[in-house]
Amino acid sequence: MNTSSRAIGEVLPLKTRLNREQIIGFWAAWSGWTLDGMDSVIFALVLVPALKELLPLSGFAATPGVIGLAGSLMFALFLVGWGFSYIWGPLADRFGRVRVLAATTLFYAVFTGLAAVSHNVWELAIFRFLAGVGVGGEWALAGTYVAEAWPEDRRRAGAGYLQTGYYAGFFLASALNYTIGTHYGWRVMFLCGLLPVVVALYTLLKVREPRKWKRTHGDAPASAPSKGPLRDIFSKPYRQRTIVNSVLVTVAILGLWGGSIYLPTAVIQLAERQGFDAITAIKLASATTAIYSIGTIIGCLILPFLADRYGRRPTLAAYYATAALFLVAGFGWAFYLHSGLFPFMALSFFIGLGGGNAAMYALWLPEQYPTSIRATAFAFSTSIGRFFAAGVSLCLGVAVSHFGTLGIPIALTASIFVVGIITLRWAIETRGAPLPD
Repeated sequence: MNTSSRAIGEVLPLKTRLNREQIIGFWAAWSGWTLDGMDSVIFALVLVPALKELLPLSGFAATPGVIGLAGSLMFALFLVGWGFSYIWGPLADRFGRVRVLAATTLFYAVFTGLAAVSHNVWELAIFRFLAGVGVGGEWALAGTYVAEAWPEDRRRAGAGYLQTGYYAGFFLASALNYTIGTHYGWRVMFLCGLLPVVVALYTLLKVREPRKWKRTHGDAPASAPSKGPLRDIFSKPYRQRTIVNSVLVTVAILGLWGGSIYLPTAVIQLAERQGFDAITAIKLASATTAIYSIGTIIGCLILPFLADRYGRRPTLAAYYATAALFLVAGFGWAFYLHSGLFPFMALSFFIGLGGGNAAMYALWLPEQYPTSIRATAFAFSTSIGRFFAAGVSLCLGVAVSHFGTLGIPIALTASIFVVGIITLRWAIETRGAPLPD
């Protein structure tokens, strides 16, 4: 069962035909995760124009230093909100994947859209915090749904397909900023964040609960177990894997958050340094975000096959190493070249490729827990690290302000991947194992 040929055979060739219910459910989950990615990155793309308008209305000067510090605070609040999104996991284990998936989609969409009517930075901060609470739940619930709804021989590939959605959302946000943001402004960009409302309603009306969840809980939410799943994921059989999984996801968040979120800002600085006007600089930032997204999408698509060929732990180690190497090359080297714009843009593809490690968690985490606590474990492991990332976001803002440069502080975040590679020693290898009931 654990040989390479057997492991690959479970995914390649893909033999089981997906039924209509599974196809509809996947596209609903993928669309929600795509628009989640779009809503997450909108603020990074409109940070400068939004804060230039709102800071003076809030009694602050819109200097580059204040904009940088305010932006870091906003990112930190968003991440704190994401950290609290673990609450969606226990709800999904009790009331069902579909109901709670629709709720989290609606939640992040509404509060992203409300950011468009912000009168000052305080209102914008509140809306970003609340959007973060919804955004974080989408990953855990969409990943859990696909793992349980798809047949075993397609489940792992499905995890890779699903994860492409978040970065397709980056691409979509870049396209919207390129076409709409540059002409109609940041408020209209936030209004575009209301699009997931349609997906939420579609999910609620058309998608059915996975049969695995129904077998465990029955059709009625009232039949779900009443004991606390948060306590269960730290019981003796699952304690080590929950801690290790949380550390691994935290490493990915800390290592790539700064590089992905500050990517547009870095490109704008490089473009202006090389004499491009403001509009062209924004378009180049959007193009670079798209390049990064393409790299990540490719990384997500090939990860399931590498994980089945070489194992979960070696594959994740390789992705961590790739992300670390190209973060240092991009922010620590190309950013400081006299004509570093286009080398930096090219390296962003490989930073994104390493960022494809995100697909591993949608594949690996569901394999380690039974249906009764799966969503809780997924939500907790992928959310708790956001609190640490909030602290890192604040530290990055202070470091950038103190040193007067963006490159070195971001490049130094790559060192966290060493912690991840070491932690993999205690991770559970599940190559070839079926999804537990």
